[in-house]
Amino acid sequence: MASPAVPDAATHQRVRIESVDVVRGIIMILMALDHVRDFFGDASASPTNLATASAGLFMTRWITHFCAPVFFLLTGTGAFLALRRRTVGELSTFLVTRGLWLIFAELVIMRCLGWQFNFDFLLTMVTVLWALGWAMIVLGALVHLPVRVVTAFGIVLIAGHNLLDGVTPQALGAFAPLWNVFHVPGVLFANGHRMVFLAYPLIPWIGVTAVGYGLGQLYTRWSVERRRTMLTRIGIALTAAFFLLRALNAYGDPGPWSAQRSSLFTVLSFLNTNKYPPSLLFLLMTLGPALLLLRAVDGRTPGWLRPAHVIGKVPMFYYALHVALIHLIAVVICLVRYGSVHWMFESPTPDRFPVTQPPGWPLSLPATYLIWALVVVLLYPACRWFAALRQRRTDWWLSYL
Repeated sequence: MASPAVPDAATHQRVRIESVDVVRGIIMILMALDHVRDFFGDASASPTNLATASAGLFMTRWITHFCAPVFFLLTGTGAFLALRRRTVGELSTFLVTRGLWLIFAELVIMRCLGWQFNFDFLLTMVTVLWALGWAMIVLGALVHLPVRVVTAFGIVLIAGHNLLDGVTPQALGAFAPLWNVFHVPGVLFANGHRMVFLAYPLIPWIGVTAVGYGLGQLYTRWSVERRRTMLTRIGIALTAAFFLLRALNAYGDPGPWSAQRSSLFTVLSFLNTNKYPPSLLFLLMTLGPALLLLRAVDGRTPGWLRPAHVIGKVPMFYYALHVALIHLIAVVICLVRYGSVHWMFESPTPDRFPVTQPPGWPLSLPATYLIWALVVVLLYPACRWFAALRQRRTDWWLSYL
């Protein structure tokens, strides 16, 4: 039986759980690294193809694997924490309306003003905000159920969805696009002129959000020590489960690991789990350490992580700005290098997303890291300003950013 609420579980509407914001901020900062690599790396070369990628490029991509799972998890946690100031009905309405807003933002605002800088809709990539929006809409229905039921539902989706790996879209005939929506990335629509490509199937992401909702209980109904103990135990258990299941090569990921040309690359093969959709092993590999990080910063945020705390308070604001800023920097660099910028405004192909790259475009990995640092430094003052604005004001529209 859960312990009663304790003093550190604040009930005032403006009080937030600092450790949750810190971890969210860390993964938002890492997210910028991945998107800088998207714009400035070789868009046609996979960073997880061990036959062609360097160890440095692979690890640059691998560390950012933590971003999406942790963000979906903490979205669910944030929804549960919102029950301190909303009724279940109010929370349900908010989740549905915010989910619809995120889907619109993905398909129109971010597509046109962030990723591509055009309105031709020749290529529409359906990515993380789409999946997050639908996860919130589904959670908006689930919140009417007991928390343990919501949590169990999420665990079943995470643990069991790889049983569906053998089902291909082609096997479903006319219903193939639905399977792309739920489980297998692919082309939703193409007519020879325009294409819609879905990269984030919904089933496991909905599961992660539902589990995150259950995680919220630890911050409102459990004592501090019990919460910290549980975060440690679950984090270790998930991480250990990853190593055990991955070593067996039997279930949990469609791509088994194998011996490579060196010990280092064999380790990388072991870590090279599937993100699209996120396999059970991918989620164990990322969520286990994430829970340990939540425990590590619970009650004691180091000074050097204070910027992450600020950014974690305004994730949508940061997300929208960071994509546009990275794209703007790409435009400037393109102009300086080539005297022209038309590549940065043209619709790319799915294998060269997010921009059509000019000849000789890709920058070195160190240059990519420098641009990443620049982006985070430039965004921090804006995030601090907006976080302060949200703290001072309660306008309804602020909760959608």
